[in-house]
Amino acid sequence: MASPSGNEEKNVAAQRDPQSNSETAVSIALAENESEKLGFWTRNGCTTESFRRRRGTEDQAQLNHTLKARHLHMIAIGGSIGAGLFVGSGNALRHGGPATLLIDFMIIGVMIFNVVYALGELAVMYPVSGGFYTYSTRFIDPSWGFAMGWNYVFQWAVVLPLELVVASLTVGYWGSETNVALWITIFLVGIIIFNVFGVLGFAEEEFWSSILKLTLIITFIIIGLVLDLGGGPNNGIFNKFHGAKYWYDPGAFHNGFKGVCSVFVTAAFAFSGTELVGLAAAESENPAKALPGAIKQIFYRITLFYILSLLFVGLLVRYDDPRLLGANPIINVAASPFVIAAKDAGLIGYDHFINGVILVSVFSIGNSGVYGGSRTLTALAEQGLAPKCFAYIDRSGRPLFSTIFMIAFAPLAYINLSASGPVVFEWLLALSGLAALFTWASISLAHIRFRRAWKHQGHTLDEIPFKAVFGVWGSWFSLILIFLVLAAQFYTAIWNIDGGVNGAEGFFKCYLALPVVLVFWICGYAWKRKGWLSISEIDVDSGRREVDWDRIQRTRGRWEEREV
Repeated sequence: MASPSGNEEKNVAAQRDPQSNSETAVSIALAENESEKLGFWTRNGCTTESFRRRRGTEDQAQLNHTLKARHLHMIAIGGSIGAGLFVGSGNALRHGGPATLLIDFMIIGVMIFNVVYALGELAVMYPVSGGFYTYSTRFIDPSWGFAMGWNYVFQWAVVLPLELVVASLTVGYWGSETNVALWITIFLVGIIIFNVFGVLGFAEEEFWSSILKLTLIITFIIIGLVLDLGGGPNNGIFNKFHGAKYWYDPGAFHNGFKGVCSVFVTAAFAFSGTELVGLAAAESENPAKALPGAIKQIFYRITLFYILSLLFVGLLVRYDDPRLLGANPIINVAASPFVIAAKDAGLIGYDHFINGVILVSVFSIGNSGVYGGSRTLTALAEQGLAPKCFAYIDRSGRPLFSTIFMIAFAPLAYINLSASGPVVFEWLLALSGLAALFTWASISLAHIRFRRAWKHQGHTLDEIPFKAVFGVWGSWFSLILIFLVLAAQFYTAIWNIDGGVNGAEGFFKCYLALPVVLVFWICGYAWKRKGWLSISEIDVDSGRREVDWDRIQRTRGRWEEREV
């Protein structure tokens, strides 16, 4: 086996040397002290001075630690709610029927619940930037960590131009005849402005957009209950008791096993981005205090905001409604079951409110793409797995060149203006389609491997500040379920939902992400010459950032008292 590279030896030594950990803590203190001395506009990235390199970051990049608990809570609750729920659920309803829609989303919700709790346990123990990639490198396989890091970067790099196009098409619901290119430019400028303010720009945008999304879902659940009981206006179809009529005619299930497989995949995509709360935790003042509270919100998000809203979607919209057949392959807001239910009920103006929230949601996901991709790229650069320039942190705490790199992909959105634009975007969708599943599988496996190594090296569970609710068994459940979803996608990639057999093009439009990940994995192994780690090789003691363990124990005690 080849010897480690210079950068790798340096990083391994830093992780195992307590003095290096102490130096890292000093570096953090220097960076935070420097930030406090800067003026308000410089701290928020609005002066030329803010673009200069932050002190103490030559060898170890230090982002800001300014996120509040309210930011993490809202990122956890509503951060990834977007077109996947509001529009994609219509396609899922059409393919599987209301019962399949509800059951599949519930199963995937349990999977995400376990993944996020496993991530929370690791993030509190090792609160590092780019956590998904570093956990794979540390607990699974450095080559796989390389693959996961770059896969996550390119997942968000592709999502950004996609969301810009979707946002500009969403405006078309209001009958706008303005050229799509103008709207793409406006939304791109908006994303750049938010990123000028660094992590607080991202956090505040997520906070307020999440409040708007939750307002829509809560009002839809309340209105849906009233409509189903027959309390709708006289100009609509819900002015008398409706009940579960559509579960009997046309029926609760559709397309049999293929329908189940298809909805599984759609449900998984609808939860994409949930893991961002673990990434953002690295920029909070005390992850042990803020992250557990945010993670606990995931349960309410899954049960209340996803399951209940989709229950009423299945009660109020027929799965064979022709309006669910969206004409635009990228997005058609008119095909949203939320919009269809509002129109059928005769609720004047409510569909426009829904469209406005979808627009904000899509913009928010694009902004999240810049945030998630830039932080992961910075972590890769810190470990010598990306050009060193991407480890640059400026005085306002922004990973400057990583952010510029992510935004540089945005002009791909203009390709949609050409005649071949939709074809190009179908392939971009294929690149990003399964990426989230590989990330979730890696988090689950890293948690399993961490627990095994933790026990092997003589540690007890009492030493873990925040523990996953279902422990290792929850991670095993999630890992197995992810493989089943991948198998379901493979099945539908060969035999499509309409009964035909896909050719090579149709197959790779559904499954392109897998060969891309394998290429990254091979490249990582060819570069680092390191493979699967044995349990005895895993280092569970050293950390990349010192943690106040007394404070963590006090925080954990308060959480346990609240639960009692």
